[in-house]
Amino acid sequence: MIEFTVEDRDGEQKQVEVPEEISLSLMEVLKASDYNILATCGGMALCATCHVQVLRGLEDLPHAGDEEMDMLDTLPDAGFDSRLACQIRIDETLNGMVFRIRGDEQ
Repeated sequence: MIEFTVEDRDGEQKQVEVPEEISLSLMEVLKASDYNILATCGGMALCATCHVQVLRGLEDLPHAGDEEMDMLDTLPDAGFDSRLACQIRIDETLNGMVFRIRGDEQ
């Protein structure tokens, strides 16, 4: 199992567990776990409504691509540790990471 922590907009942290062989993005897992993520564009890195802050483990993630960086540049509250959950694939590198949900609510 892959285990990581998600902090919601109220500051509450919960452990999330997903099977290792799952082929989903972090955005898809968050939506399936009933987190309030708008994800307007459906994972195409076009809306930034799945914006997350990586509180622990940023150095273990692959670098953001050009489309993701362009979209993050449009956000006034994006920082060096900002990512789009739709662009983060679930794999073993997420073990132990901590994400804070920042994107728009539904």
